[in-house]
Amino acid sequence: MGGDSEIGAATARHIRGLGIGAVATTRRRERVAADRPFLDLTLPLAEWRPPADISAACIFAAISRLQACEEDPAGSSFINVAQTIALAERLLESGISVLFLSTDKVFDGTRPHVPADTPTNPVSEYGRQKASAEEVLRRHMQAGAPVALLRLAKVVSPGMPLLRQWIAAFAAGDPVPAFSDMRAAPVPVAIVSGAIAGLLDQTSRGIFQLTGPRDVSYAEIALYLARKAGADAELVTPVSARSAGMAEGSTPHHTTLDIAAIRDRLGIIVPDPWTVIDDLAETCRD
Repeated sequence: MGGDSEIGAATARHIRGLGIGAVATTRRRERVAADRPFLDLTLPLAEWRPPADISAACIFAAISRLQACEEDPAGSSFINVAQTIALAERLLESGISVLFLSTDKVFDGTRPHVPADTPTNPVSEYGRQKASAEEVLRRHMQAGAPVALLRLAKVVSPGMPLLRQWIAAFAAGDPVPAFSDMRAAPVPVAIVSGAIAGLLDQTSRGIFQLTGPRDVSYAEIALYLARKAGADAELVTPVSARSAGMAEGSTPHHTTLDIAAIRDRLGIIVPDPWTVIDDLAETCRD
């Protein structure tokens, strides 16, 4: 549900590559096809019905930009809470198990490797909305419904535009401003897609989390890439995301979560950030 998203599209490709039948919804009418049913959470769901022969669904659809949620709390909450819960309940009523994608932003980012059962304490509007949706879905889970939550932080894909821009800038000798107070524990989208497929296949119930093992700042990433490119480190200019007017909650000190549950269930191990960045950089060069 939400196949237009980067992670949703990648997961649909991954599942189909396993030889498993899958459909990915779209909110763009021109993309509607047999395997791309229409779903737009800005529209009423009273008449919407899930496609036939579906056993499990993952909800990707959301307004996920912190700034967008902060600027329009009512509109974004309608999508991220009211409509998301309505969609999940419609799926459950149809006998379809539900996997809900959530975020590290349900926590305040003051501690690393947060256990899954830690009470939520968001500081951003987006985090509050995801925590609200989680609360309702946890009640369904506790009542025995086939519901699982998967919290993610920074998911990175091949050809990541930001890294592509930085690599091109270093090659040209141009300066690169990079946030020193914004951190990430990156996870490759291929690992996330595999985790989602595994949780759907097992009709999992519970709270799962998936992040990299440690955080690095965007300025550290830029410096790392500059060194690998043989560029002058002075080209990297550390700047403050907070001073740049980023939304509340954009600069947590930690984004890592405890991934023990999903590691034990699916055997997932996320590489160190520099291994992830090395692999990404190879996909970002012309």
